[in-house]
This record gives sequence, C-alpha cells and structure tokens, in this order.
Amino acid sequence: MSIRLAAGSLLSLLLLAGCGRGMEDLEAYVTEVKSRKSARVDPIPQIKQYESFTYEIGSRRDPFVAVAPEQKQAASAGPKPDLNRNREPLEEFPLDALVMQGIIRYGSGTFALVKAPDGVIHRITVGNHLGQNYGEVTAIAETEIQLSELVPDGFGGWVQRPAVLALKE
Repeated sequence: MSIRLAAGSLLSLLLLAGCGRGMEDLEAYVTEVKSRKSARVDPIPQIKQYESFTYEIGSRRDPFVAVAPEQKQAASAGPKPDLNRNREPLEEFPLDALVMQGIIRYGSGTFALVKAPDGVIHRITVGNHLGQNYGEVTAIAETEIQLSELVPDGFGGWVQRPAVLALKE
C-alpha cells in the first residue's frame, strides 16, 4: 500500500513541476497583442424605414381568389405534356446547358449530336425530347435543332412555344 502511495505522490510532484515553467513567452505575446493599434470598425448600417404598398386591383384578376371554372376549362382544352411517357436522358438538363455538336446523315435519316453538361454526347432525331420544358425536336437543320416546348401559362394550362438549339461554333 505504501508503494502505491509513494508512486502517486511522485507522479503528482512530476505533474506540478511541469506547471512551474516560466510564462515569459505568454506574457510577451499578451503585451504585443495589447500594444497593436486597433482597426477602425465601420458603423452599423441604418435600416430603411418600411414603406407600405396598397395593391389596386383595377382590371386585373384578384390573386387571392380561386380561378374560375371557365378558366380551368379553357386551360384544360389547350396542349398538355404527356406525363405518362418515360423521360429521355436529355430532359434532365436545361436547354441552355445543352450544346449542339453537329449532325450525321445516315441513309434517309438525319441525326443531331448533342453534348450534355456531364460530357456525354447523345444522338437525337426528330421526335426526341430534350430540355426541362418538355421540348420535342421538330426539325434538324445544318446549324440548329428546332424544338416545340410546353411551358405553364400561369392559369393551370400550357402554352406551346418554339425554341432553337444552335450549333456551337
């Protein structure tokens, strides 16, 4: 028992001896930091006063009222994307991220080469889909791919609009 007590006392003395080291370097660093010039701190920016705005409806539709049934019927009568078909690989990228690389004529068919942002080059033809707006290829020319896109019209319907993917120079 006395050996353990002596070993514990010796260990405690060694640990305390390590704490008795000089602290001159720490005191010098604190003095150096305190002697530095303080940097100028910019004042807090003033917050602008809130200005209220009154919405005047005029001849526009009230944004807080549900769409009338006749508008819903008109929206359902227009073009719609086929949501049941399998999406093609190039439909996961926006149209402006795709690059037309060239065309290939093989037999009676014309194919366009389109490079995706992931570096893969895809071969497409009329009828294929690309872009995130349900774009369908309608024509392939020497310098461009013509598409027909379906975009939401804001009233629950869809609007068909033309788009072009031009050949990269």
